Amino acid sequence: MTDAAALPGQPRGGVLTGPATARAVNVLAPNASPMTLDGTNTWIVSEPDSDLAVVIDPGPLDEGHLTNVVDMAEKAGKRVALTLLTHGHPDHAEGAARFAELTRARVRALDPALRLGDEGLGAGDVIKVGGLELRVVPTPGHTADSLCFHLPADRAVLTGDTILGRGTTVVAHPDGRLGDYLDSLRRLRSLTVDDGVRTVLPGHGPVLEDAQGAVEYYLAHRAHRLAQIETAVENGHRTPSQVVAHVYADVDRALWPAAELSVRAQLDYLEEHGLIQ
Repeated sequence: MTDAAALPGQPRGGVLTGPATARAVNVLAPNASPMTLDGTNTWIVSEPDSDLAVVIDPGPLDEGHLTNVVDMAEKAGKRVALTLLTHGHPDHAEGAARFAELTRARVRALDPALRLGDEGLGAGDVIKVGGLELRVVPTPGHTADSLCFHLPADRAVLTGDTILGRGTTVVAHPDGRLGDYLDSLRRLRSLTVDDGVRTVLPGHGPVLEDAQGAVEYYLAHRAHRLAQIETAVENGHRTPSQVVAHVYADVDRALWPAAELSVRAQLDYLEEHGLIQ
């Protein structure tokens, strides 16, 4: 068995519903799949002595899951006062409108189409609810509307799909762009270096205890994949499907459609930088 401390980001055991930090509690959605890993992590975040909570990514439109999130908050003596979305993919955001009906809480997101209420989210925004402070960190790349949320009091960052608790994420071409994604990873690295962030609370997979190690692994992985794809193109593998079959041969074939999205984004990046023609 591999020691978790030796894995990228030092994952913390399995993915469990329950407390992850002093202020963050996970409620795991029942939507496990090759793409969503164990399921979507829905985060309830609050100050320990507050009766107000923020929910990040209510998840899929699953009535049992949504009511479970409400029940978990209420059992802790808290009312959901606000919902935030890391991005608009259905496994994170599809249940947001129904969740708003259950909680009567506004939904804030970068994409205006996902908001329920007047306020959106943007760079530099600081969200304060019941003494809790969350800082909005724009992290486009996985999707154009991807955001992370810095939780300074716990030295943690909630990353949605930008960094996962296991494996690596998809740059969802054409909405996602690799150049943006690399910039976002560097932005997260600066949080670990300059702001003391230690813990990753991901949208899927286990909590990561070594945030800087996780970011460095992601950057190294992307550099390695880019080099592989550049070599594959030089060797005559010209189409995205050909590149996937060559470069991702050791990856579960169920993930090849997602891998092709990332390959398309990487091919665009290589073309933009004049590395392939």
